[in-house]
Amino acid sequence: MNELDLRQDVAVLTEQIMNIESVSGNEQAIADQVHEALLKLEHLQVHRDQDAIVARTNFGRERRVVLAGHLDTVPLPRTEGALGTVPAQVIDGVLYGRGATDMKGGVAVQLALAAELTDAKYDVTYVFYDHEEVEAAKSGLGRLVRNSPELLEADFAILLEPTNGTVEGGCNGTSRFVIRTHGKAAHSGRAWMGHNAIHDAAPILQRLADYQPQTITVEGLDYREGMNAVRINGGIAGNVIPDYCEVEINYRFAPDKTLAQAEALVFELFEGFEIERTDGAEGAKPGLNQEIAADLIKILGQEPKPKYGWTDVSRFSALGVSAVNFGPGDALLAHSDDEHVAQEDIRTCLNSLRAWLS
Repeated sequence: MNELDLRQDVAVLTEQIMNIESVSGNEQAIADQVHEALLKLEHLQVHRDQDAIVARTNFGRERRVVLAGHLDTVPLPRTEGALGTVPAQVIDGVLYGRGATDMKGGVAVQLALAAELTDAKYDVTYVFYDHEEVEAAKSGLGRLVRNSPELLEADFAILLEPTNGTVEGGCNGTSRFVIRTHGKAAHSGRAWMGHNAIHDAAPILQRLADYQPQTITVEGLDYREGMNAVRINGGIAGNVIPDYCEVEINYRFAPDKTLAQAEALVFELFEGFEIERTDGAEGAKPGLNQEIAADLIKILGQEPKPKYGWTDVSRFSALGVSAVNFGPGDALLAHSDDEHVAQEDIRTCLNSLRAWLS
């Protein structure tokens, strides 16, 4: 495998790292390459924690910023002939392959800046981490927060998730709940001898259908909420009245609420049912109310937008570091069978951050 050349065209660098398959749980090969390349840069202090890597400048600047991105991808597409796979392909200036938008274009921008910026306006911390695309308990960034939080201290952070080249401030929080109903099993030929737990779930679905999600303005950005049933499980056989049913609900809530407040809202809505929160993560406020963020927005010349999905800006927010999402590519293409990004969009992202940091 060829060593990473961090000073080549950033679009070509993106293609090179896309060709290193790094589905979650298989990040070692790409982490080894990134680690080796960063160790060669004398202006950086490099720390590795399993397959997460932190590289920091120490120019003695008054302020420090973080540029962060994950190394892993979702699994490769199963569809025969899908373009969003490994190895990557370039077609008419567009780079196709797994991780094109989510988020090896952003990682390539980080690496290019790490090699180039030997005298930046701010001190910079570059964070590359594993296991973003799986359950939160495995997150490499979460592990860094637990093991070495001092390495993540900063005044501002950018997560290079795909945003179509504009800033997306903060993120919605997310939470998952399971609502259970119980019945009595019986032969379906003698249904009157039992009690159908799936039928008892009908009021749960009706309350969801009647619920009107809110749009809430936080620091000037409008966050759309959503509450939806995402899975139903019940029944054991085609001739048995089900004695058990579970409805799984996902609530995406605006960053004006804490996780505890979101939980209270859901518990109130489904009062009378057996309910359990199974997962949850805090949202993050936009983090645009400081000069360092305003400078970036001015360079981009575009109005910032809210981030509707949950991202790791939440982890930085929990550390007291204002954070935004900004990176090349369209988030709607992430994880798709034809995942792709225009090569020029990666170069534009690099140029914008170079101008901001220089």
